[in-house]
Amino acid sequence: MLKHKGCVVWFTGLSGSGKTTLAVALKKHLDRRGCHVFVLDGDNVRRGLCRDLGFSKADRDENIRRVSEVAKLFADGGLVCLTAFISPFRAARARAKRTIGPGRFLEVHMAADLSVCETRDVKGLYGKARAAAIRDFTGVSQAYEPPAKPDLTIDTARISVRRAVADVVALLKKRGVLAGRL
Repeated sequence: MLKHKGCVVWFTGLSGSGKTTLAVALKKHLDRRGCHVFVLDGDNVRRGLCRDLGFSKADRDENIRRVSEVAKLFADGGLVCLTAFISPFRAARARAKRTIGPGRFLEVHMAADLSVCETRDVKGLYGKARAAAIRDFTGVSQAYEPPAKPDLTIDTARISVRRAVADVVALLKKRGVLAGRL
């Protein structure tokens, strides 16, 4: 009945790299084509499911563990789940991939330079982190470990959102998630 298989597209990158922007644009694109899609991002998850967590390494790992379990449930239900999380640590992303299943986990690295991300910072988080008002901020006082072999890398400083959507759709088709005509 569905025009697609359940899967998880895991967008990872620095704050301001365009993860949620791309996830929302991709959702709209897939919605128009009759796909069942849900977006999980830091804002909607940290308001409820993970509101008890901070930003230490242990809390970030637990955040990603919880998100991967929820994303797996969406994929089990046949949805395309788009996750937009900094998810700064390779080990936590590898655990998410094992939880969800390697055939249903597509890692997309949003590879924007830190300077680009800082110019997009509408919430002023980088400034607060540089002033030490925010601890454990990825890219400033906490490391980001880029994926060694992502399924797709998108440089959002060079590629438009429209082109990035097309690139992710092409990946979904290539992996057999979407029917060829979508």
